[in-house]
Amino acid sequence: MKNFIPNLWIVLVLLPSLKAAEYDDDFNWKLDMEIHGNGKTPACMDIPEDLRLCYDVGYNKMMLPNLLDHESISDVKQQASGWVPLVHKACHPSTQLLLCSLFAPVCLERPLYPCRWLCEAVRDKCAPLMESFGFAWPDMLKCDKFPQDDLCISMNETNSNISKPAGQPSVCPQCDNEMNADAILEHMCASEFAIKAKIKEVKIENLDRKVILQKRRKPVRLVTLKKPDLKKLVLYLKNGAKCPCQQLENSGKVYLIMGRLVGKQHILTGIHKWDKSSQEFKKTLKKLKSYKCPAFEAVFK
Repeated sequence: MKNFIPNLWIVLVLLPSLKAAEYDDDFNWKLDMEIHGNGKTPACMDIPEDLRLCYDVGYNKMMLPNLLDHESISDVKQQASGWVPLVHKACHPSTQLLLCSLFAPVCLERPLYPCRWLCEAVRDKCAPLMESFGFAWPDMLKCDKFPQDDLCISMNETNSNISKPAGQPSVCPQCDNEMNADAILEHMCASEFAIKAKIKEVKIENLDRKVILQKRRKPVRLVTLKKPDLKKLVLYLKNGAKCPCQQLENSGKVYLIMGRLVGKQHILTGIHKWDKSSQEFKKTLKKLKSYKCPAFEAVFK
């Protein structure tokens, strides 16, 4: 994950990306009082290798309890795992920086929080992506609770200027054409069902695409969707009216289609070519039924 954020240790030592103002003791780190009101003194510990979100983030030690009031490293791992796919989607270059400043805060004498504007920058880029998968921006990342004038963590200029070339629309995130197991399993974990089907018709409705399936639909993995509901299943590609999705333009092919119920709509969370000639795809199908997903619902609420 080194490609997503700067070396935070260098950032902290040289302070090029920390926004500082006159230190205010009256402020007394109100967030610190709110989050660490349990009276426990934070301790430093090594960032464990299986904390995928923040291992190799740029520093080796983290504070526990962290700034999200997780008191055990097992709680940190469980909650942080649900954010790994968002970092992989690269919706903003400082997503991991924001998350790790809270899940695995660097060890200092006083807590160092992300700047409010850093949170807002990541939120503005990543919230639409999360919404397209049916997840709202969570309360734990409400940006107005972070400092804007005190010492805080910010992204550096290199990261803040990263953008995609104009005139080149991104592929719809649900239509990511990667056929590796990790990409498919991440889509599956953001889903409540996976089926094998062909596409009959695609219509544009406002900012979404309405996806109508052919009658033959074979369940691959059902969590909340019942078999009788498969017959009347219609999917919506949220915010997908303008982004490219090659799969939806090839209705004659068979696809692994994933989705989840949000409100009264079943939204499309992933669509991959059904390719039994691919060893990677066959390996993924074997994992689908028993794979244990991160606790997305516990994170994005």
